[in-house]
Amino acid sequence: MKVPFVDLSREANLLFSELINSTEQVLKSGIYINGPNVNKFENIAAEYFKVEHAISVGNGSDALTFILRTLEIKSDSEIIIPANSFIATAWAVIAAGAKPIFCDVGSDMLLDIEDFERKISPKTIAVIPVHLTGRVFEIPKIYNICQKFNIQIIEDAAQSFGAHDDKKNKTGTLGLAGAFSLHPLKNLSIYGDGGLITTNDKNIAEKSKLFRNHGLIDRDNAALWGYNSRLDELQAAYAIIKLSKIEEFTSKYIEIASFYDKYLSDLFVKPEIRKDFRDVYHNYIVRVPANLRNQIKEFLSTNGIGTAIHYPVPLHLQECSRNLDCKKGDLPNVENFANSMISLPIYPTLKNEELKYIVETANNAIKKFN
Repeated sequence: MKVPFVDLSREANLLFSELINSTEQVLKSGIYINGPNVNKFENIAAEYFKVEHAISVGNGSDALTFILRTLEIKSDSEIIIPANSFIATAWAVIAAGAKPIFCDVGSDMLLDIEDFERKISPKTIAVIPVHLTGRVFEIPKIYNICQKFNIQIIEDAAQSFGAHDDKKNKTGTLGLAGAFSLHPLKNLSIYGDGGLITTNDKNIAEKSKLFRNHGLIDRDNAALWGYNSRLDELQAAYAIIKLSKIEEFTSKYIEIASFYDKYLSDLFVKPEIRKDFRDVYHNYIVRVPANLRNQIKEFLSTNGIGTAIHYPVPLHLQECSRNLDCKKGDLPNVENFANSMISLPIYPTLKNEELKYIVETANNAIKKFN
């Protein structure tokens, strides 16, 4: 049996008739930028998150950049981020004119609070607690610290659409603003690039709308230097369809994660299932002894199972970070996890027989090499 790490065509086939109908409507309308589907998607998203403002943009990276650019950033401003995230978390800080300060993570692979507090300096203006793999970072644990030092909390919620905390507050509503990606691999995905900003802050909303459209206040007058980062009408129409399915798909992600948790060998280090939080498992990451990872990954591949590693090179060890005063050994958990993680297939269209085969094969692999 072959089980790909991801197969986007399955979901497209499932929704094909709705996608074709929306495509036809948009094409016949003659309106392809800043039209009714963009407005409708933003309104539905704002209602879903129960926020005042939802602003669509060209991609999740720009969503984070635009939020950060609304802060009072000086040439020496610092923003603290966990080092086990996608590169966009760091370059958004650079693009906004600040310096990323890399932080270690805890056993849950989320921002380590003690290391975060150690990294705070008089130059710190914000922290970006990434909801990695769709796992909710507990904002209250750093809230008082941030209040004390006047640090803004900006959520990188790219992987966590639909996740909520133990009080049912969704990610993207837990800090000053949240940035989501609508990339085809995300939980709420479209068929190209896209992003979303959620906030109750009017200033962030208004400036983000300017940023996404060249800084223009009308056709001929620009209020600030902006970007070209708009969600187009076709992608907005697809996003409306996908948002109507998000609860169904989210339940499937959680169901698959629960299956893995129940049947995968305890020789794997598995993510903790939290009953009061809704973690949405954008990725399902297990950890194995670092010296066995390549053998286990190869065994799975040989038996037709696709896997991935998120992320093999931590942000502080990337070549582009070489001028940021970082070196190997600075963040031991991040570095250890980078050498021991394996991401297993998880997407709503996985079949039961495929899941059983993944578990059986993975258990055989870790027993064989352990």
